[in-house]
Amino acid sequence: MSDKKKLQIALYWGAACGGCDVAVLDTNEFILTVAEVADIRLWPIAADGKYADVEAMQDGELDLTLFNGAVRNSENEHVAKLLRQKSKILVAFGACAHMGGIPGLANLTTKEDIFATAYLNNPSIEPGNRTVPRPETKLNGSSLEIPTFFDRVFKLGDVVDVDYFLPGCPPAPEQVKNVLLAVVKGELPPRKSVVGASERTVCDDCKRTKAEKKVRRFYRPFEIIQDSTRCLLEQGILCMGSATRSGCGVRCPNSNQGCRGCYGPAPAVKDHGAKFLSALASIIDSKDPKEIEAMVGQLPDFISFAYRFGMPASILERTHHR
Repeated sequence: MSDKKKLQIALYWGAACGGCDVAVLDTNEFILTVAEVADIRLWPIAADGKYADVEAMQDGELDLTLFNGAVRNSENEHVAKLLRQKSKILVAFGACAHMGGIPGLANLTTKEDIFATAYLNNPSIEPGNRTVPRPETKLNGSSLEIPTFFDRVFKLGDVVDVDYFLPGCPPAPEQVKNVLLAVVKGELPPRKSVVGASERTVCDDCKRTKAEKKVRRFYRPFEIIQDSTRCLLEQGILCMGSATRSGCGVRCPNSNQGCRGCYGPAPAVKDHGAKFLSALASIIDSKDPKEIEAMVGQLPDFISFAYRFGMPASILERTHHR
């Protein structure tokens, strides 16, 4: 691209762990190719860019923004809207931006309970300390401000219009490469597409065999010596592969762990957790209510498992409403 203008790109993290940024670095030497064809204008994990620099840009000056992380506070919201305004293409990058991610599990409780646990009823707090963060604090004649913590967690698409969705926790490095190359070559699919994933389920791509067998109890992975060739769910190990979009390379089942659903619901699935609940119910080998109740009692916190990556994107969205 020596005779063409370089792409102008930005990367940003909202409420997230940083794994999506590491996924970009995990493209290894490909990152040098990115440097050849693009100028990175904002990337908090790697470059000392300032919000003021972005605010000074022309609308649409950025060719591409990869936004990872959910929207948890006012800073996340402000930057999401700012980058939407300045970007031709905005990608919800990774499970947290796509569906709310693990931060979205906070929608199972309230802001007040979170603050009470973190700042008031925590064993590590110094006795007598009742300090709770406030958006604005007066100190020595000055005003100190921090972002406002929202009552709930939002996925990126709740706050701004998103062009593409790249799922995964984090997205596989190969997917990151393919998306960047598609932008460079002008070969992006129709807008609003889920990119870097397939139209199949994880089960469709899994090589483990199924025998249509039912189960009489459920196990945590460490509680059973599993058969590495058989379907995990049919061995009583929770696996969301039947409800989850494929594209990850079946990484978890291939590592003898059940699929956790980070690529989101399979195409045509309206609610990820409800679809998995249906699959789970279909393999229980009992019709006795008490026996079924005892089997379900073996499960971990089901709602946190089934909606681990997508509570804000589910039909429920959250369990506490004002």
